[in-house]
Amino acid sequence: MEAAIITGAADGIGLATARLFAARGWRVALLDVRAEAVEAHAAALGVEHLGVRCDVACEADVLAAIEAVAARFGRIDALVNNAGIGTPHIPTLEQGLEGFEQALRVHLSGTFLMSREAGRAMLAQGGGAIVNLSSIAGVTGLPRRNAYGAAKAGVISMTRSMACEWAGKGVRVNAVAPGFTATSLVQKLERDGSIDIKRLRGRIPMGRLARPEEIAETIVFLCLPAASYVTGAVLSVDGGWAAFGDAGLAQEAGV
Repeated sequence: MEAAIITGAADGIGLATARLFAARGWRVALLDVRAEAVEAHAAALGVEHLGVRCDVACEADVLAAIEAVAARFGRIDALVNNAGIGTPHIPTLEQGLEGFEQALRVHLSGTFLMSREAGRAMLAQGGGAIVNLSSIAGVTGLPRRNAYGAAKAGVISMTRSMACEWAGKGVRVNAVAPGFTATSLVQKLERDGSIDIKRLRGRIPMGRLARPEEIAETIVFLCLPAASYVTGAVLSVDGGWAAFGDAGLAQEAGV
């Protein structure tokens, strides 16, 4: 039975992805800094699943988590690098270095560490799939989101590099770039006044935020044999956000 690791699996896209993998018959390791949450979610999915506390920006945590998963499942067939943190939407001149570097550590260093160690296991067993979570912030310019955008753009570059390095060895590496998604993180940004959901809907050609389950479907697809010739790709799952370049509201474009 195939085994998947999902980071940032305590809620949102990560949890939706874990649930979808489990529904498709995979064994799932849910990783997050919130140990109680992922342990509870794993138990709810069934006894064959595993919840592990892991700070992806901490090398010792990553090594321990990979060891625990390998010991439990004996293999790693898929890794989903979903763990991330929100960053405040503030002008560049007001941004501090500490917050900037923290975003890079979690999103970029965390993706590197998890990919390196899971990739090591996948190469040894002869194959596997890695899906990294980028963002519309990594493919377009979002003002006041320097650290987040830089980290997510870096994830895309690293995805392509690893994909080319491992393509002939059975390990595929792809990225998904979601748009605004109805998660607790986005809800917090709205409460903080960082985003205006009504205005966002007007900017999205499909006129709504994504559901976590919709992003999860794309992630799981990239890990399946159906995507066996897909590597180094960056798939936008954003309701048309990155495609829209006209002036005014996106919904008015077809009127």
